[in-house]
Amino acid sequence: MTERNLEQLLFHWRAVIGKAPAGWARGFALSIQKARSRPGWQPTPKQLGLMHQMVDELFTHAGDGDGEVIERG
Repeated sequence: MTERNLEQLLFHWRAVIGKAPAGWARGFALSIQKARSRPGWQPTPKQLGLMHQMVDELFTHAGDGDGEVIERG
């Protein structure tokens, strides 16, 4: 796993949204997209951890064609 800073995670966030399956993962990704527009917003430690996982999954599965990003319940 590559340790990315928040700016790097947010740079890839639209791709995460695009690859997120319907359900919890997509809802979470969209909620982060909305929250990031608030002045001074910072993700909680739990959100940040999930963001790292989702961006890492984006790169892990980039060439395998299944398009699945993690789903948490």
